[in-house]
Amino acid sequence: MSSGRDRLRPVRHHAQVPRYVALLRGINVGRNRKVAMADLRELLEELGQRDVRTYVQSGNAVFTSARRGTDALAGEIERAIAERLKLDVRVLVRTARELARVVDANPLPHATRDPARFNVIFLGADPAPDRVTAIDPAAFEPEEFRFGDRVVYAWYRNGTQASKLDKVLSERGLGVTTTARNWNTVTKLLALADA
Repeated sequence: MSSGRDRLRPVRHHAQVPRYVALLRGINVGRNRKVAMADLRELLEELGQRDVRTYVQSGNAVFTSARRGTDALAGEIERAIAERLKLDVRVLVRTARELARVVDANPLPHATRDPARFNVIFLGADPAPDRVTAIDPAAFEPEEFRFGDRVVYAWYRNGTQASKLDKVLSERGLGVTTTARNWNTVTKLLALADA
């Protein structure tokens, strides 16, 4: 079964000017946490980022930056959102290369046939080992999940609304910042990072 990666062009890695993907957590899900994607693009451009593209309304941006360090970029974007948009929003940043590794390392390739219910949960850090080992995969069947490098791959076969697994793989359950994107979004962001 295809992982989705083989349908995408190879990611070009420019030594001097890398591409990044910013994932904003929890925006446009409530009345008081609205961020227009045009405002997000403008904010990133004011921070000096180039070739800024956004994708859907859930807070995804792809950009080129001469600055290094995903944590430093995330902090800079968080501070700018707080100052200019008056919102406290957590931001996770990955390089295009890191995102390509997430796609390539997919341990549930059969789940890509159901891409809207197959999520990649991006993590601010790896959770404590005891939180990971406390989750019994058999207790959540037929749902499936696997941990990766600062990600969790989760296939919610019946959707997330009635899912008990979704609650366990949340920020509260794992003790780290989380933000989820479905497989369609992840592979589209990788394609945009390569554009």
